[in-house]
Amino acid sequence: MLLAAALAGGASGCGSDAGPGAPPAPGAPGTTAGPGASGTPAPTSAPGTTTAPGAPGTATAPAVPRPGEVLVQVVVTGGFAGVRNRLVVHRDGEWTVRSGDKPPRTGRQTPAEAAGLRAALEDPAFALVPARPTGRPIADGFRYEVTYGRRVVVAGDGDRPPALRRVFDALPEGGPPTSP
Repeated sequence: MLLAAALAGGASGCGSDAGPGAPPAPGAPGTTAGPGASGTPAPTSAPGTTTAPGAPGTATAPAVPRPGEVLVQVVVTGGFAGVRNRLVVHRDGEWTVRSGDKPPRTGRQTPAEAAGLRAALEDPAFALVPARPTGRPIADGFRYEVTYGRRVVVAGDGDRPPALRRVFDALPEGGPPTSP
């Protein structure tokens, strides 16, 4: 207690040789920041905001997708024809399908379709889909490799849990690209 009293007393009289009634030194407790030593005004922030991330009053803008930012990639291989197709869907709904040596097909999902795909991918049930096939492979069936963020899910035609089917249903063109 003695130490706390000494610090409190020392802080109140510290840095001022002026007598009672003299204005406190700039930056002293209970004062507002004035011009800095260089004569320029001290930086201020807008009322109700802070500079600490996540602190109360912090204004945060909604996440805006960067151009070209990939949301999900689906690679389909196998089948009777031995396809290797790649579908890439960007966060803004733009998508591209590449099939063999054919010219790529492109398109754009509506905002509602893009939101539906994001919801299917962000569904906690999708996070529980096994990363590798759990059933027996189907002869001449397709193999699907779904990459979302840092997670890769590999499934076959016989391994489509409901959460994975919801993702497939929300993909452009009605599902993973299986045509040669």
